[in-house]
Amino acid sequence: MSRRVYICGIDTSSLPKLTNQQSLELMTKIKSGDEEAKNYYIYCNMRLVLSVAQRFMSSKENMDDIFQVGCVGLLKAIDNFDLTLNVQFSTYAVPMIIGEIKRFLRDSSAMRVSRSIRDTAYMVLKSKEKLQLNTNDEVKLEDVATDLNITLREVYDAIDAISTPLSLDDSIKSDSDGEVRLDEHIADTEHSIEKWIDHADLNDAIKQLDERERQILNLRYFVGKTQMEVSDAVGISQAQVSRLEKNALEHIKRSL
Repeated sequence: MSRRVYICGIDTSSLPKLTNQQSLELMTKIKSGDEEAKNYYIYCNMRLVLSVAQRFMSSKENMDDIFQVGCVGLLKAIDNFDLTLNVQFSTYAVPMIIGEIKRFLRDSSAMRVSRSIRDTAYMVLKSKEKLQLNTNDEVKLEDVATDLNITLREVYDAIDAISTPLSLDDSIKSDSDGEVRLDEHIADTEHSIEKWIDHADLNDAIKQLDERERQILNLRYFVGKTQMEVSDAVGISQAQVSRLEKNALEHIKRSL
């Protein structure tokens, strides 16, 4: 029995399956310019796109976006498929779908790392692995820099560049509590926001602000939203958010 998955509004369990003969007949019609056959062929092969897209479920990108990009790869595969290759369409299409998704993930990354830095990072990892063979202690990055004859700053930059950034909103598994947010797991109880606000002078200064100014400061500095995100949440323009935030901070400075 097919597992039902809804993605981009499509119930994938309802998608038809094509036999090899049906696939060949449809592809022949497509190559002769039959748009109706092409649309139906795309529809039938969306399950193939889903099976590829599921390999990228660990990505932080929206699955619907990845699925749609996979469909672009499917279209390219259909347009470029050669009937004389004597291979199944899926064999030809899967690498193209994967390539399209990987290109999307690479291009949509918030941070692009140059080839030279990635090469340096690779050498750093190999050097650390080599040096670790000769000691039971943790290899120091200073030793790696010496081994590669590069500066310690270059070592740090290379490692930082290939490190996957984490959001404080990310969930992590906890043996006792199931999943907890990262910011809850690493909270600094010694210098927490609550203790900071409890400071009498600051607390009094914040109380003197109007409700909207307090809301904006809370969203900006305690929740961590950008001015544009605050604008959307509060329902005013970004320029208004910036002005109210500036006025509130100036009032607090004067009060302190």
